[in-house]
Amino acid sequence: MTSPDALTDLAPDLAPETARTAPAAREATQATQAPARRIRRLSERQVVDRAALDALLDEELVGHLTAVADGVPIIVPMGFARVGDHVLVHGSTGGGFALRAAAERSTVAFAVTALDGLVYARSLFDSSMNYRSAVVYGVLEPVDGAEADAALVALSERLMPGRPAEVRATIRKEVAATRVLRLRLDDVVMKVRAAGVSEAPDDGEDHTVWAGVVPLARAWGAPERSALTPVHTPTPESVVALTTRPDRDRRLP
Repeated sequence: MTSPDALTDLAPDLAPETARTAPAAREATQATQAPARRIRRLSERQVVDRAALDALLDEELVGHLTAVADGVPIIVPMGFARVGDHVLVHGSTGGGFALRAAAERSTVAFAVTALDGLVYARSLFDSSMNYRSAVVYGVLEPVDGAEADAALVALSERLMPGRPAEVRATIRKEVAATRVLRLRLDDVVMKVRAAGVSEAPDDGEDHTVWAGVVPLARAWGAPERSALTPVHTPTPESVVALTTRPDRDRRLP
């Protein structure tokens, strides 16, 4: 698939004047107002609706955090959660490029993508995907103290709804080994394709060749008990609720 409508356009393609802003100018801009980013290719697919952004972030469980360390780009997939106006991620206090980026107050990017279906056109050139993607730019902020404890619970609640109430409390040693970081949703660009095949009655294609969209639906599988869990241990309410949720309701509460 190599058409302008293809997979390579899932990622927002920013206009040069936005994407190539000098670091000093970018820092000055961030101190006052988030830069207005716009998509250059297929710009009609840019979405600025906050509700659509929240829906994407609340539905997906994994994002990709990117930063530059010693001149080398680093990208790491990680679980995350949106809590209010922030994206929360966490990691070990033992190190990592995310903690370094936070300490240096360098700009990072956090990308989230949902694949909603495959678009089968009458040529590979015109075939595509339906998707929603967003990239958040900004400076990671450490979350400390009691706020960090609440953030860890909130992150866990978003990833595994209801689970925090079913397990023991986190001990101080575990809290001390974990660092929570947050990224404010001030500077975001979002791109969406949610359409059928690009076709027309007079496009010259053979319309007897099947064309259309194959939606992608996701569902949780049957719970698998651990080897050390007694056979008669009931499945917890959090797992039951997750695995019996209607397919149409994929978002986290």
